[in-house]
Amino acid sequence: MIRAILGRCFGTVAIFATALLIACLNVRAAADHPDNKEITGLLEDIKSQAADLQRDSEELESFTRSDMSWESHADELSRIKERINTIGKTIGKLQELRNSASPWQQEAIDRLIPVAQKLASNTTAAIEHLNKEPSRIHEPQYQQYIKSNAEAATNLAALVRDFVEYGKTRTTLEAYKRRLELPR
Repeated sequence: MIRAILGRCFGTVAIFATALLIACLNVRAAADHPDNKEITGLLEDIKSQAADLQRDSEELESFTRSDMSWESHADELSRIKERINTIGKTIGKLQELRNSASPWQQEAIDRLIPVAQKLASNTTAAIEHLNKEPSRIHEPQYQQYIKSNAEAATNLAALVRDFVEYGKTRTTLEAYKRRLELPR
């Protein structure tokens, strides 16, 4: 009976020790793979681009509640399209650098892509709708594209802002660890 109890305790301790070892190795691996400064800069670029896109998308969404002309909608959609294309190019650069990214940077890249794709898809649909029937800017389907775009732009701006802040905080924390000579 004592052997059975000791066997279970040893098994639990062994599992805990293995989990602890894996956690330490993961932390060590993350420390061994530092942040890529170029990726950090590109994320900063997207942060600024996404803030501009959010502002423009919210402005266009406000047009759906007013008597703005279809030409005003077209102008704003064109500006949004250009911003999305710029963000897409920056994301393309990030994807090229992904293998040299730290784990959190890889996660940021992976999570930005679907939001940017949704923005591109909604913008394309809104442009196509406007091209086919410019006088129907008050239709629910068009307004839904615009509303969805504004929400996605807000999500993208918040997501990239949070990742950039995380990176800055992580860098600051690492600097304190080195200065205080704390173990990794």
